[in-house]
Amino acid sequence: MIPQSPDTARRRFAAAAMVGVAVYVLVDVVLQFLPPHYSVVSDAESNLAVGPFGWIMNLNFLGRAVTTMCAIAAMNRVGRVSGLRRTGTLFLGIGGLCSAVLAFFPTDVGHGSGLGAATITGTVHLYVAGTGFLAALVGILVLTRWMRSGPGFKGAYPTIVFFAALATAGFASLGLMAVSGQNLLGLAERVCLAGVLGWVLVACRAIGRLPRRICPEVLVQR
Repeated sequence: MIPQSPDTARRRFAAAAMVGVAVYVLVDVVLQFLPPHYSVVSDAESNLAVGPFGWIMNLNFLGRAVTTMCAIAAMNRVGRVSGLRRTGTLFLGIGGLCSAVLAFFPTDVGHGSGLGAATITGTVHLYVAGTGFLAALVGILVLTRWMRSGPGFKGAYPTIVFFAALATAGFASLGLMAVSGQNLLGLAERVCLAGVLGWVLVACRAIGRLPRRICPEVLVQR
């Protein structure tokens, strides 16, 4: 078997991450139309994992973890090893692992206003979900700073920054919902998810398009 070149591996991992994002969003949308018909505005996305079709959402959580690891694998094949990339991918990886853990600890549906928990598994779910969102956001912000130094990301960088800002706004909204009535919990969470998934999609699209001649040195070491 002919060994796979680093350039080919980078493109394939980037493509796999983009496909993973598309599949995740598609499954989320389909589940919204299936019983028990949770509200997009007030109910957390995790509620989709509770019910007759909950197993599909649990597989989706695992798929998001795989998508994250593919994105990290693609990023690790761009440029030299750097402190920013190492730190960013570490936090992004933690966010992906938290998504996988959610598949095994279902949330407590219908308890309180949306962020309450009545069981140990529900409590674990809340803490893991919060940790995952925060870790993914930190990773995205650090990696966005890392990408600013690379000429190969110049065209996509404004969009990358936009989705990083959207993820930040969504996370801030989640915090606001936690100390208020939480009536918009589902909407705030989905805004944050849109920022995270959109960022992964645009970043991996840019990585997949990096030409070979600049890829090895596309980013300065920081």
